[in-house]
Amino acid sequence: MQNLNSTLTTIISILIIVLFAFIFLILSPKALKGIEGILHIWEDELKARSSSEIIVGSLGLVIGLIIAFLISQPLLAIPLPYVGPALSVIVYGMLAYLGISIALKNKEDIAIKVKDIGSQKNETKFRDKTKAKSSAKILDTSVIIDGRIKEICESGFLEGRLIIPTFVLKELQHIADSSDALKRNRGRRGLDILKEMQDSEDIDLLIYDKDFDKIKEVDSKLLALAKELNGKVVTNDYNLNKVAKVSNIDVLNINELANSVKPVYLPGEEMRVDIVKLGKEHNQGLAYLDDGTMIVVEEAKDLLGQSVDVIVTSALQTSAGKMIFAKVI
Repeated sequence: MQNLNSTLTTIISILIIVLFAFIFLILSPKALKGIEGILHIWEDELKARSSSEIIVGSLGLVIGLIIAFLISQPLLAIPLPYVGPALSVIVYGMLAYLGISIALKNKEDIAIKVKDIGSQKNETKFRDKTKAKSSAKILDTSVIIDGRIKEICESGFLEGRLIIPTFVLKELQHIADSSDALKRNRGRRGLDILKEMQDSEDIDLLIYDKDFDKIKEVDSKLLALAKELNGKVVTNDYNLNKVAKVSNIDVLNINELANSVKPVYLPGEEMRVDIVKLGKEHNQGLAYLDDGTMIVVEEAKDLLGQSVDVIVTSALQTSAGKMIFAKVI
């Protein structure tokens, strides 16, 4: 009897398997066509979307699935059979759809946010590069009193932060309090120029509150500060320029800048000048261009106070500037 029951159970199991296999055989083509149709719909939908929409939709899908995973964990713990997994499948489907839908509806806002983040990063990199390239410029007393530094900065040829050390400021104040009228006027002029530079919106000026008590000379303090800040010394002092170069410190010399931007006159060029002084040599007359360049004119002693046409014979570059030699046409 027991063998009969086991045989009957085996036959019933085989019949059920055969039945389901027959049903699957009949329904599988329709199921495959349905799945294929769904895939074609998805493919057509993706083709109709732009690459940005696909990226944003994928991002929304990922976020939706992550949230669904967190929510489904308590649902899977429900003791009722099949209830937890069924609810989890529903939650995954709903949140995946919501993630894609919400992301696509807000794609423009998301694109703007991403663009803003990218532009902020690029701007930060640009500022970092700019700061690295434009090192601090440390001004000495002579270049402040000279006054041309203000116009150079406002014209945009000198970028970066300008630093005025307190020991330079003290020296400038000491000159302004001098008993000598000429020194006093020069010191006050320097202080006035500093005030104008501080008030200018185009100039980044910083009073640097640090002194080197063990160093007595102001020029030596300037060089020590330039090394410490990895900056450049701005001056028109010839001796400070030489010492800084020997010390491997970058120097920006205002006089060298002025000489480099003066117009070049080649031998044979003609110009009209006013003879204003007598030269050191016999029969020489002196004239000056608007930029201060001195012109030595041969055989012009008797033309003092007159405007004459001259032709350039040669030019000489000296440490004090450029000299042009010419003769009367």
